[in-house]
Amino acid sequence: LLESELFGHKKGAFTDATSDKRGLFEEATGGTLFLDEIGELPLNLQVKLLRVLQEETIRRLGDSRDTKVDVRIVAATHRDLSAEVKAGRFREDLFYRINVLHFALPPLRERREDIPLLIDHFVAKNNTRLGTRIRGLTPEARKILLEYGWPGNVRELENTIERAMVLCESDAIGAGDLSERVREALDPVQVQLRTGELSVKKTVAAVEQILITRALKKTGGNRTRAAELLEISHRALLYKIKDYKIEE
Repeated sequence: LLESELFGHKKGAFTDATSDKRGLFEEATGGTLFLDEIGELPLNLQVKLLRVLQEETIRRLGDSRDTKVDVRIVAATHRDLSAEVKAGRFREDLFYRINVLHFALPPLRERREDIPLLIDHFVAKNNTRLGTRIRGLTPEARKILLEYGWPGNVRELENTIERAMVLCESDAIGAGDLSERVREALDPVQVQLRTGELSVKKTVAAVEQILITRALKKTGGNRTRAAELLEISHRALLYKIKDYKIEE
């Protein structure tokens, strides 16, 4: 099916091929073809793609002649293709053929200055698409989004904004409208680790605050019982509550 999409087919080439079909390479002739996630391309199709790039011709499935194409290729992948080549999952000759001009796009967590712009863009986009009237985010919600690590990059941010807008019952997205996974960005330990903090003292303090808060919540504010769960003395717990300014 993928081969048919890329190169097209002739009528009768396979079951359901009831008519001739131009592939994407033919459709893009004179222009640009964007191949997203090229690292997922099966090895047998990598061979055929390499042939197209070298000879600038394609052959439809079921055809006996080649068709000339003139296409500029832009390819993208989230994989490290150099590592994929070494692992034997991506052809070395194809890698060097497409790696003529290389742009490395840093993950969203490394370009946080883009996050506010993207947030505003997705809010405006979804207001039009969903018919909502969300004017923006509360400062707390915006802070959470700025601190989150965004392993799914821009797509995850877009989905997060859309979900929050669907759930939002006011004209501004609040922290409670965000998923629990995203709200965990406020976890002091995660913030410490993402900022590259190397101080054991500061990181241990962050962990202690989390554990004490959880123990107090679980025991309904009973400090004696919380101290038992934490396996520290009642006196030590009182000291840490005061030192960390933990609100019960």
